Amino acid sequence: MLAATLGAALAFGAPAALAGTAPVSPSGQSIPSAPAKAAGKAAAAPTSQSATWVAGTRAYLVITAPGDSTAVRNAVAANGGTVFSTFDSIGVIVAHSASAGFASTMRGVSGVQQVGATRTSDVPADAYNPALPANPAQSTTPAGEPVRADMSQIKADQAWAVTTGSSSVKVGILDTGVDDQHQDLAPNFNAADSVSCAYGKPDTRTGAWRDVDSHGTHVAGTIAAAKNGKGVVGVAPGVKISAVRVAEPGNSFFFAENTICGFVWAGDHGFKVTNNSYYTDPWQFNCPDNIDQAAIIEGVKRAQEYAEGKGSLQVAAAGNENYDLAHKTTDSASPNDSTPVTRTITNACLDIPTELPGVVTVAANGTGTSKASFSNFGSGVIDVAAPGSDVYSTVPGGKYGTKSGTSMATPHVVGVAALLASTNPGITPAQLRDKLATQANDIACPSDNRCTGTAANNSFFGEGQVDALKAVGSTPPPGKYFENLGDFAINDNATVESPITVSGVSGNAPATLKVGVDIKHTYIGDLKVDLVAPDGTVYTLSNRAGGSADNIVQTFTVNASSEVANGLWKLRVNDNANSDTGKIDAWNLTF
Repeated sequence: MLAATLGAALAFGAPAALAGTAPVSPSGQSIPSAPAKAAGKAAAAPTSQSATWVAGTRAYLVITAPGDSTAVRNAVAANGGTVFSTFDSIGVIVAHSASAGFASTMRGVSGVQQVGATRTSDVPADAYNPALPANPAQSTTPAGEPVRADMSQIKADQAWAVTTGSSSVKVGILDTGVDDQHQDLAPNFNAADSVSCAYGKPDTRTGAWRDVDSHGTHVAGTIAAAKNGKGVVGVAPGVKISAVRVAEPGNSFFFAENTICGFVWAGDHGFKVTNNSYYTDPWQFNCPDNIDQAAIIEGVKRAQEYAEGKGSLQVAAAGNENYDLAHKTTDSASPNDSTPVTRTITNACLDIPTELPGVVTVAANGTGTSKASFSNFGSGVIDVAAPGSDVYSTVPGGKYGTKSGTSMATPHVVGVAALLASTNPGITPAQLRDKLATQANDIACPSDNRCTGTAANNSFFGEGQVDALKAVGSTPPPGKYFENLGDFAINDNATVESPITVSGVSGNAPATLKVGVDIKHTYIGDLKVDLVAPDGTVYTLSNRAGGSADNIVQTFTVNASSEVANGLWKLRVNDNANSDTGKIDAWNLTF
C-alpha cells in the first residue's frame, strides 16, 4: 500500500503501510501538520510487565488454544521472555524477548501451536512507557460546507435527505489515531470506546488515541464529519466514531499485535464496522510457508473472526501499488522495518487484513467510474470500489486537506455500511457484506486487458461502486427526485441540452434545488454549464472553470424559488473550444 513516514510528506514507496498521500491544498501545496500544543499533565503510563528495555528485544505472537493460558504464560517467563499482553479469548499472547533462541524454544512447549516474530526490528523503548500524542491547537473555518464531488459520486448528498445515520451505530477507525478535538469530528466522537493499541496492548488514557500522523483524522472525516454548516460532511454524519490507534509513533507502523489488539477491542466494544486503511507491517504479503508469517496470519485471522463473531464487519483498503492481487509473483517491499529484499511469492501469500476471509476489500475509483491509476486489483479479491482520488477531508488541528489512495476509498464504503446498519437494526456482518455487494452500481471493464470479468463483477471494481442512496432505501422520495441517464454528446464549439420533465411537485422549486451533474469531458475549462428553468430562466452552474481538469461530477445548489417546479427543465452545456469533446453522462434534480 501507499505509505507514510512521520515528519515527511506521505509518498508512494515510503516505509510504513498506510494507503494515502500527503494532504495538499487546492493550490497543490503541501499542508504542514498543525503546530503541536503541549498536552496537559499525562496520566500515569500503563504498568509494564517488563522491568527494563534492552537492545535486541523483539515481539512474538505465541498462539495456543483459546481459554486459560496460564501454563503457556509461565513458559514464556521460564524461557527468557516476558508477557506483554494476553488475548485469551482467541489464544494469542504477545511476548517480548531479547533471546535469539526464544521462538524455537517456545515452539517445543506443550500447548503452544505457533510462535512467530512480528517484526525484524527491536521493540521501541516507548512501548513500556508510551508518550501521549500531541493535542494540536485548533484552527477555525468559515461557515459553509459545499458538497464534495466524491459525496455526489456515491449519492451520499441525496442519502442525507433520507437519513444521516443513527447515533447508535458505532464505527471504529483503526489507523494512526484521530484528532477528537477537530471542529468537524468532535460532535460525533466517542471517547469512551477510543483507545491506543500501539505495541499490542490497550492504552485507555485520555488522548492516547490521538493522531500521530494525519491519515486517521482524514479517514474519520470521510466517514462521519458532522453536518454542522462548516468544513466537510462525512458519508454518515449521524453515526459515532471511535479512534483505535494501531500505528506506532515516529514511523506509523502497524504491526500484527497492534491489529490483533484493535480487532479484539472492536468486538468487545460493539463496533458495527471498522475501517482498516493499511496493511500489517512489516510484510506487504505474509506467506504461510514462513514460520513467522504463518503465526501472523493465524493471529490476525483469529482476531478478525472474533470481532466478526461479536457483530463487527471489517472493511479494508486493497492497496496502492497497481498490483494484481490475484496473480502474485514478487514482493520487493518487505520487510519494511529493516532492509527489504525481493522475494518470489504466490497467491497463498496474503495482504492482511484485506485478504482475510470476511473482510470487505475496497478498490479506488478515480473520477466517475474510472479505475484510480494506483489502485490494486484482482479477480475474486476486490469486493467493491469507491472514490479514492483527491478526496478532501479533515486533518489535525481543525484543518482540511486532500489525499488519494485506497485508504481514502475505504472510508466511503465504511460510511455506506454505517448507513446500512442505521436503516437495518440488527443486521449481521454477513448481511452487511451482501448488501454492500448487491446495492453497488455495476461498472464494466475499461479498455484494459488486465480487467477481467463482467460488468456485474470484475477484477477492477468487484461488484461495483457503492451507492449511499440505495443503502438508505434505494428509491428517492416519490415526486421529489428526477434524473436523465441518457448520453448527450458534447461536440466542439457546440451546445447540447439534456431534458428532465418534472411533474407532481406542488408550488415553486426550493431555494436549495439540488442539481447533480455527471459530465465526462477532457479539459472542462472549455465548458459553460447552465440549468434552464421551464420559463427559460438560465442559472449558470459552471462558467469555463476547472482549466485542464477532466469531468464535472458535482452537485450544485440553486435558488430556484421563483420558478414553478413542474415543467421541462434542461441542462445546457456549451463547448467553447476545439480539440476536447465528451458527453452529458447523467444529471438529476432533487426538490
